[in-house]
Amino acid sequence: MPDPSAPSAAAPVTLEIGADGAGLRLDRALAIAAGDIPGLSRSRLAQLIAAGAVIGPDGSPAREPRRKPAAGERFTVHLPPPAPAEPQPEAIPLAILHEDADLVVVDKPAGMVVHPAPGAETGTLVNALLAHCGDSLAGIGGTARPGIVHRIDKETSGLLVVAKTQAAHEGLARQFAAHSTQRRYLAVLRGAPGREEPRLAGLPGLSFSAEGIRIETQIARHTHDRQRMAVVRGGGRRAVTHLRVLERYGPAGAAPLASLAECRLETGRTHQIRVHAAHIGHALIGDPVYGRPKPLPKETPEALAAALAGFGRQALHAAALGFEHPVTGAALAFEAPPPADMQALLDILRRNRAGLR
Repeated sequence: MPDPSAPSAAAPVTLEIGADGAGLRLDRALAIAAGDIPGLSRSRLAQLIAAGAVIGPDGSPAREPRRKPAAGERFTVHLPPPAPAEPQPEAIPLAILHEDADLVVVDKPAGMVVHPAPGAETGTLVNALLAHCGDSLAGIGGTARPGIVHRIDKETSGLLVVAKTQAAHEGLARQFAAHSTQRRYLAVLRGAPGREEPRLAGLPGLSFSAEGIRIETQIARHTHDRQRMAVVRGGGRRAVTHLRVLERYGPAGAAPLASLAECRLETGRTHQIRVHAAHIGHALIGDPVYGRPKPLPKETPEALAAALAGFGRQALHAAALGFEHPVTGAALAFEAPPPADMQALLDILRRNRAGLR
């Protein structure tokens, strides 16, 4: 007897080639005929053709994607049940801000890896979502897994949107590729960048405006340390960050010890905010890779000095995320306050904002 707990295949879909698809490659012609049917993108149809899941007019599998069908020909697409995901579900508590049939928005805690990787095969956001979503995952690329369309670093906290269906995955991926999403981060920097700094006036790629600082560089892997990214003169990927200082902390009349900055991403490169902050000489508090702590003034209160020196991760939080729902078209926007460790750091900095005492 068949296993009643096994996922079932969706009903077959019949597609008729129209005049706009006649003479084109079969995968492209079928994609045109499928229109907006969820889960039937051209790449997915090519996979199904190769798997023998597309039946031609003669009743046999149409396995050649380069075949050029004629107008009026009908093909039946058999969608197999989603294959079990390789990562295993783990019952890890999650802060869910929004969930519907197509996607889920999560406030990820610092210390959690987004996707399983060598050395971090368990305890990830994907493991947690597999347990949380269960049978509501319709399958991404034929596999019952959450669709990760963007990531934040393990030690960065904050908002992520994850697809639950193929259609949502494709729609969200298009938005992130087109940089049409709205992403705002909060970062605690060493010092406070401003117009008064002579070195910033001539720094390539940096410009000031009424809204703050615009940083545009190319970013690539560091030539000597493959775990790091670096600003390069050529051969990298364009990266643009808009940075606005919200609060400055330190004694009146002296250079600030730290600042709270809002960072908006125009692009989304690996470690982009961390690299750009270090590039302008104001690395994130607690950043073990790009930060180089400077000695604090002798009169710095002991509790404040301990908080700055002891913050155990880069002080970065993905605070706001906005995008268009990939299926309904509705405009969605979410915000998440800084987590407890970052809020505690901000609290002690604010208590000392008027001066060192």
